[in-house]
Amino acid sequence: MLLAEDRSAEQFEALLAQGRGEDAVAPEDVRRLHALALRVLRLRDLGRRRESELSALFDTVADLAALKDLDDVLEAIVRRARTLLACDVSYLSLNDDEAGETYMRITQGIHTEEFRHVRLGFGEGLGGLVAQTARPYATADYFADERFDHTRSIDSAVRGEELRAILGVPLLLGRTVIGVLYAANHDARPFSREDVDLLTSFAAHAAVALDNARRSDQMQAAVTELEETGALLRSNVQSVERAADAHDRLAGVVLRGGTLHDVAGELQDVLQAAVAVVDDQGATLATSEPGAPPTAAELVLVTQVLADNCTHVGDGLSVAPVWADGAPITAVLLRAEVDESSRRILERAAQTAALLMVVQRSAEESRSRLRGDLLLDLVVGRVGAGSLTARATLLGTDLARDHVVLVVDGADGHAGQVADQLAVSAGGLCAPVGERLVLALPGEDPLAAGRRLVGRFAGSGVGERPVGRARPTIGAAGPVTGVDGVRTAHREAVRCLEALLAMGRRGDVADPASLGFVGLLLGRGDPAEHVRTQLGPVLDYDDRRGTALVETLEAWLAEDRHLARTGERLLVHPNTVTQRLERVTSLLGEGWQEPGRLLEVALALRLLAILPAR
Repeated sequence: MLLAEDRSAEQFEALLAQGRGEDAVAPEDVRRLHALALRVLRLRDLGRRRESELSALFDTVADLAALKDLDDVLEAIVRRARTLLACDVSYLSLNDDEAGETYMRITQGIHTEEFRHVRLGFGEGLGGLVAQTARPYATADYFADERFDHTRSIDSAVRGEELRAILGVPLLLGRTVIGVLYAANHDARPFSREDVDLLTSFAAHAAVALDNARRSDQMQAAVTELEETGALLRSNVQSVERAADAHDRLAGVVLRGGTLHDVAGELQDVLQAAVAVVDDQGATLATSEPGAPPTAAELVLVTQVLADNCTHVGDGLSVAPVWADGAPITAVLLRAEVDESSRRILERAAQTAALLMVVQRSAEESRSRLRGDLLLDLVVGRVGAGSLTARATLLGTDLARDHVVLVVDGADGHAGQVADQLAVSAGGLCAPVGERLVLALPGEDPLAAGRRLVGRFAGSGVGERPVGRARPTIGAAGPVTGVDGVRTAHREAVRCLEALLAMGRRGDVADPASLGFVGLLLGRGDPAEHVRTQLGPVLDYDDRRGTALVETLEAWLAEDRHLARTGERLLVHPNTVTQRLERVTSLLGEGWQEPGRLLEVALALRLLAILPAR
């Protein structure tokens, strides 16, 4: 009845006492039944305990299976081990096979940092022995147990936590020990066989959960790596596509004969930033934003980059230089910092810009040689007029238009480049003939054309130190048309130049008209034009007003500029002569009575007297 009613052991003892009665010893049958009942009671209590432990173990395993994070799994293992064995302390160490150690990973109930950071070599202490042998070990009093290799660091850490009874079981994956799970108490009491079995069973499930968590972490890391790799591949594909697009755009600029402005525009479309092409002299050759030219600081950076011959990326700018034949040609400035892919696009754009410049320079040099050969044939008369006219038309020079011819003495190589640039921009011709430079430029005023060339020389630094031949001297003639006209004008310009040099007027510009009677002596062959140049305003005034200013000038010069005798000769008062001379001054300008100019006027009056139609 007591067993059926699940009575306690005390009640069984009370029943035994009643069976004795007044006798000191109970009957044999009663004692045997009592012992059997107590055994059944112990087995029932053990079964209940086992059922409770198994239930707790299953719950723990279910909880571990639901965890994915490695740290959460480790925390749960140690916490549940402490709960299952109702011990004071629990902890877990993981093996470091390369170092031959097992190290503390998670603790519960531990208070000292020394214990949390202790490392046990394989075979050292209780934990090191478990890690080495893959067998569980338990001790009721650790410091009194000589089975273990006691080291100073391990004993110090255990003593600091005041631990006595320790149980350690291996965490096994197959035959591999991945760590050790511990349970410990502060007092000396043995762990039962059931405790060892329970913790061993739990450690087996914990090792599987730990391995699953590790695999989950590895899988997540692999997924993350795959995602990063996919993103990198997509980025690389986009970079390749953008590079291919940039290559096609820049190649198209070259193939269609585009300009540097086209390069700047295409590069801005690809890299989405303002672009400027700058040469080695700091001149802006092209820009994608005309309203925002490079700043002084940006030009200094370009100069430095060209000197170093390396791409610069930083400070919000990117600059790519290009050298050719050992010299810097150009640099492409981008107002943005680029990555490696965009850097290659920028450098390719710089190479494209340099290629366009080299091609353009070669084409200009070729055209310059052709223009030079044409002008040489024009002035020396080695080829017929028809062929020369056709060649001039192909080179963009229309000899049917008015042209002036300039002959320059004292021009060095730099002056030759300046003159050639002027000829190209004006649609004319330029070539060295002997030691002199000859230009044929569209225009009607030879003197103005010569002075414009002098201005170009001054602006480019030619002749800054006027010593000897460093001062270019220019003879001019024209306007003329056709092949024969150019040849004639060339001869006149040469004679003007020779006259300037003979008179010591180096660095000056003159045409036959400006040389006056010297121009007549040079053989221009048009006295009437000389008369008009010197006396035109006076002649026109006499024609309009019916005055006698020319007659007064003739008489005044004939009387050696004496007013009274001039008046007597003209039958007018001297004051009238003075008034007429003042009128001449207003027409010819101040200084007409200076010796050189007065000589020109006198010669013009003599020519006027002998011309057939005054």
